[in-house]
Amino acid sequence: MNFTYYPGCSAHGSSLDYELSTQAVCQALDITLTELADWNCCGSTPAHATSHELSAALCARNLDLAAQAGADLLVTPCPSCLSNLLATKERLQDVQFKHKVDALLDAPCASNLPRVTSVVQAIAEVISLEELKAKIKKPLSGLKLAAYYGCLMSRPAERMHFEDPENPMLLERMLTACGAEMVDFPLKTACCGAAFGIPKRPLTQVNSAKILTLAANLQVDALVVACPLCQMNLDLRQGQAERYSKRKFNLPILYYSQVLGLALGLPKEQLGLHKLVVSCQPMLNKWAQAQSIAEGA
Repeated sequence: MNFTYYPGCSAHGSSLDYELSTQAVCQALDITLTELADWNCCGSTPAHATSHELSAALCARNLDLAAQAGADLLVTPCPSCLSNLLATKERLQDVQFKHKVDALLDAPCASNLPRVTSVVQAIAEVISLEELKAKIKKPLSGLKLAAYYGCLMSRPAERMHFEDPENPMLLERMLTACGAEMVDFPLKTACCGAAFGIPKRPLTQVNSAKILTLAANLQVDALVVACPLCQMNLDLRQGQAERYSKRKFNLPILYYSQVLGLALGLPKEQLGLHKLVVSCQPMLNKWAQAQSIAEGA
């Protein structure tokens, strides 16, 4: 299986651990990610605040590159990138808007653009739960996890096409198949504060603290995410949420790809676990102890 891959800017910087683990997991699942040549930033959160046409042009260029490369499917790990790419595909259906966007490009954007989806959805499309179970080398038995999707992965529903926009269950199904105990997490699609971490830090502190408090109250070993911005707010900025809530969380925030990689028996170095701000070593110790007990039974 070969997917045309749009990594997005954060994959080469703040979410390098997401990139490393995504590549490692896909390789273990016999999925080849062929990086889109000469891709550019999609504009992420701020571009559309400056110009809708410029923001769309950034995405249109990537979509056009994928079309020119003959891609049937373009996948990306980042929900923000995915949302922008899908929004641009929609807006380019407007002839007048497309004309304005084309004027910003070297050549008019192709009309027949590839389907775009997230890496996790693409994996679920081609690897059944039974096939995934068959590839597990180290079951996640003994770990209690909560899946946190964030506000963007499943919304707006008519654009993102990610299951129930209020109660998606894809990560729960995948990680349950890996042997983990997945708890019901009512704030799974609540906003963590998104890109307000710099301009409106108190907003991010309040939102992230609510999510972390619930996870801590449920006594989970880790929160599992699929968004670089969510991971940053809940991991890198966890200290800010602690100061706001006056409570110590010390809660690891792992990408789903890192957790899948552990179950697939991949080395920790390939999964970028060393990049986490809040160490997941207590979780790994608990997991190792559960494995030891299971092997000795």
